[in-house]
Amino acid sequence: MAKYKPWLVCCFIFAGLISAVALVCLCIVSIVDRGCVGGSFTQAAVSADSLRCSEIGRSMLKQGGSAVDGAIAALLCTSVVNPQSMGIGGGSIFTIRNKKGDVKVYNFRETVPPSFKRDLLSDCPTEFGLTTGSQWIGVPGELRGYEAVHKQYGKLRWAKLFEPTIKLAREGIPLPPFLGNLLKNQIVKAHVEKSSLCEVLCNKNKTVLSTGDILRFPKLAKTMETIAEQGADAFYTGEIGHDLIQDIEAAGGTLKREDLKSFHVRVEDAWTVPLGDVKMHVPPPPAGGPLLAFILRLMKGFPLSPHSLDGDQKIQTYHRYIEAAKFTNGQKRSINDPVFNGRKSADHLIDHSFVNRIRDMISPNRTHNNAYYNNAKPSRDHVGTTHVSVLDKDGLAVSATSTINQLFGGAVYSPRTGIILNNELTDFCGRADNVFAGEQPPSSMAPVILETKSGGLLVIGGSGGSMITSAVALSIINRLWLGMNLKDAIAARIVFVDSNNTVNFEPGFDKSVKDGLGALGHKSGKWKYFMNVVNAVEKENGCIVAVSDSRKMGESAGY
Repeated sequence: MAKYKPWLVCCFIFAGLISAVALVCLCIVSIVDRGCVGGSFTQAAVSADSLRCSEIGRSMLKQGGSAVDGAIAALLCTSVVNPQSMGIGGGSIFTIRNKKGDVKVYNFRETVPPSFKRDLLSDCPTEFGLTTGSQWIGVPGELRGYEAVHKQYGKLRWAKLFEPTIKLAREGIPLPPFLGNLLKNQIVKAHVEKSSLCEVLCNKNKTVLSTGDILRFPKLAKTMETIAEQGADAFYTGEIGHDLIQDIEAAGGTLKREDLKSFHVRVEDAWTVPLGDVKMHVPPPPAGGPLLAFILRLMKGFPLSPHSLDGDQKIQTYHRYIEAAKFTNGQKRSINDPVFNGRKSADHLIDHSFVNRIRDMISPNRTHNNAYYNNAKPSRDHVGTTHVSVLDKDGLAVSATSTINQLFGGAVYSPRTGIILNNELTDFCGRADNVFAGEQPPSSMAPVILETKSGGLLVIGGSGGSMITSAVALSIINRLWLGMNLKDAIAARIVFVDSNNTVNFEPGFDKSVKDGLGALGHKSGKWKYFMNVVNAVEKENGCIVAVSDSRKMGESAGY
C-alpha cells in the first residue's frame, strides 16, 4: 500500500484553486468582450485618413506611447500618404483631454508673416478654384506645435515618431488610391503639372503619377531625418529653415527667416458648451469651434429623436438644419482672431439668449433671402485638410485637425527640403477687411471632444475645408440625437449649405427629402466636391469604437 503523502494532496488542492481562479478570470474577460460589439477595442484606437497611418499611430500606442505620440506619428504619415491635405509646411489645432478631464487647445495654425504683402486682400480670387501663389504662405506652425504637445504629453522619444514616415518617404509607397483618383481630376492634374509639385507627383514625362507608380519624397525624408535628430529648431532656426526661405524667395515669396523664428504656439482652455446631458469641448476663435457649437445648440432646441427621420418629419428635420446652417454662415465673420479683432467677438455664438432668439427666427414652412441670415458678404468655399482622433489606454484623448489649406496648399514645393507649403492666408478672403502681422486666419477647423454624464467620450473632427462644419455637425446630430451608431452617423449622406446659402446634396441623398425641401423654397446647387471626411473614436462602457470615413478610403486601427 502506497504511503500517504499529505504534501501531494496540498499540491493538488493548490493546483485546483489556481485553475478555478484562472477559469473565473477567463469567464470575466469573456463576458467583458461579449459586451463590446464586433470590431471594437478595449484599450486604445486611432482614426486617421488611411489604414497605413492609423496603424502607424497604433504602433506608437502599443510601444507605450501616449495619444499625442500616436497623433503626431499618424499625421506625419498622412503628409506622405495624403500630401494634398497636410504636411510640415502647414499648421494644426489639437484639442487634448487628460485623464482628469481637463481640456486644453494647442493652436499652431499658420500666422501672417510680418513681411506679408500689404495689399494682399486685393489678390483674393472671386470664383471657386485652387489658389496658387507664394504671397499666400503663412508661417508654418506644425513642428513647433508637435514639439509643444510632445513635451507636455509625449512618452516616446521624439525621433521615434518620425521613423515610420522617414522610411515611407525614402523607400516609396504605391500611389495611394485616393490620391490617385484625385490626380485624375482634370483641374487637379493641371494644377500639379503646371507647378513645382511636379517634381514629386509626376513621372519623367511630366504627367501626374497614376495607379502602379511609386510615390517617393526623398528630400522630405532627409529633412525629417534632420528634424528627428535635432528637433524643431532645425526647421525654425537651423539649416532647413534657411533652405526653405531660399526656395520661397525663388518662388517670389516674402517669408523671412525672422518670421520662422517668431512663431509661437497658442495654448488655451477649450470652450465647454452644454448640449443637454453632453458637454462639448471646442477650440475657441479663430478656429471653427464656436460655429460648430452654434449650429448644434440651435438644433438641440428642437425635439430630435430617431423618429425625426420618419416620413415628413425627415423633411422638417433637414429644413431646420439648413436654416441653422444659413444662420451659421452669417456668423463666419465673427470668429476672426480675437487677439487682433476684439476678444469677445464670438462669445454670442454660445450665449443662451442669442441662440434662442435665432432659433425663433427659423420658420417651419419657408426659407428667406440672404440678408435675413446676415449673410450679405459670402466668403469663398474651398476643400482640404485632414483629421486624426486618438484615445490611449490611460484615458488621454486627442482630437487633431491639420492643414496646408487648399489641395496641395498654394502649389509651392520647396526642392531643397521636400516640403509642400501652405496657402493659409487665402482664408482671410471674404472673411476679413484687414490683415495683421502675427494674426491667424479664421478657420472651419473644429477638432472637438464630447463627454457624457456616464463617462462616455466621443473624440471627433473632420476635413473638407468649408464642409467641415456640416460634416462634423451632422455626424454628431446623427450619433447623439437621431439614434445612429457611429459608423452610420458618419457614413450618412450630408447636405452642404455653401457660402451663398445654396443647398447642395451629396450623391445618394434621399430624393423625397430633396423634393420636399425644394417645395419649401430652398435652392439646390451643383457642388461637385464632397470631400467631407469625419474620423472619430468613441468610448462607452469600456468599449472603444473607431471609425475612419470611407469617403477617403480610410480605416481605423486599435487594440
